Amino acid sequence: MKRVYYDLHLHSCLSPCGSHDMTPNNIVNMAKLLGYDMIALTDHNSCLNCQAAVTVGKRNGLVVVPGMELCTAEDAHTICLFQTVADAMEFHQYVKEHSPVMNNNKGTFGSQIIMNDLDEPIGEETHLLINAANIGIDDVVELANQYHGAAFPAHIDRSAYSVFSTLGAIPPETNFKAAEITPYADAGDLLREHSELRDKILLRNSDAHYLEHMREPNAWLALPECTPECLIAALNGEIDITWK
Repeated sequence: MKRVYYDLHLHSCLSPCGSHDMTPNNIVNMAKLLGYDMIALTDHNSCLNCQAAVTVGKRNGLVVVPGMELCTAEDAHTICLFQTVADAMEFHQYVKEHSPVMNNNKGTFGSQIIMNDLDEPIGEETHLLINAANIGIDDVVELANQYHGAAFPAHIDRSAYSVFSTLGAIPPETNFKAAEITPYADAGDLLREHSELRDKILLRNSDAHYLEHMREPNAWLALPECTPECLIAALNGEIDITWK
């Protein structure tokens, strides 16, 4: 087993309210500087910058997992991760087809910039990416699995856009094998308050929208290999792992 230091919840300049400094190269280079082994790019309801980030990661010796932060019909954010960019883009298309169409207001949310692996803008998403998709939280794990992926609820300890804030608990029918807590959460308190967390991997991610919000690594997963495939298998409960 290899101890893999990770941050599986990062946003690029594609995400509403994301800094324009969150380019593929800046994200990868900052993660390398901080000492991560694996990161995931998880823009709001979109995977359009995943190809660039994965390419930059391969060029710089950092594993970048393609993903998305999906806003479900219940307004609960969930992280969906995939083995390949092709899988992520098929999932992206499904989400796009099941999302309301509303134009982005740049004055309020900023530009949603699509980039290549040289940090050159190659387009802009004109539809606002933070609206809830017509996808229920009970369906997310099965849907992600269809695209060779895994999913877990995001920042469950937050008072907004979390499964606890919207539903009060993680319903057993969601079948999540992991859950995300913020870097500041007290895991012990959460475990005492929510018994459904006791059989789940608790992941600490930054949810960084700005380079300065990327933190030094202090959480790890012990995986057979530092690969997206092993990560997905662990998050789906297909292999036993240790974590901190």
